[in-house]
Amino acid sequence: IPGEDNSSEFITKYRTCRRQVRERSGEANHHEGLSSDDELTPAEVTEFQKSKDNVLQDSRKVFEDVHADFCDIRKILLKFQEWKEKFPDSYCDAYISFCLPKLLNPLIRVQLINWNPLEQNSTELEETPWFRAIEEFSDARDGSGSK
Repeated sequence: IPGEDNSSEFITKYRTCRRQVRERSGEANHHEGLSSDDELTPAEVTEFQKSKDNVLQDSRKVFEDVHADFCDIRKILLKFQEWKEKFPDSYCDAYISFCLPKLLNPLIRVQLINWNPLEQNSTELEETPWFRAIEEFSDARDGSGSK
């Protein structure tokens, strides 16, 4: 979006500036990749948080015009489970197991936008609702396939 700072561009510029300062000061002990972004100024932290909040706000709008049955992973998987139970041959012939990852990918990615495994109180990936729904679907699929 024109006129708005991109946080990734901002961080890249900041790192470039720090590298140039190190080179001018003759700091020879620096190893690329070992820098810390903990050195951000309060203004930079505020700018980053503002950009992050904008991204999160925009992400909530991605599926706002989609019917709930088609943007809820559990509901989508339930439809596929019903299809599999009612028409197993058709389900098998459609190679659904190959299609589901591509179908669910955008929904999962939107839900992962705010997920940060490095935060102290971060939800474990296995505890997220979409992960559990997929796990339950897989268990139901394996259970019915072995009968």
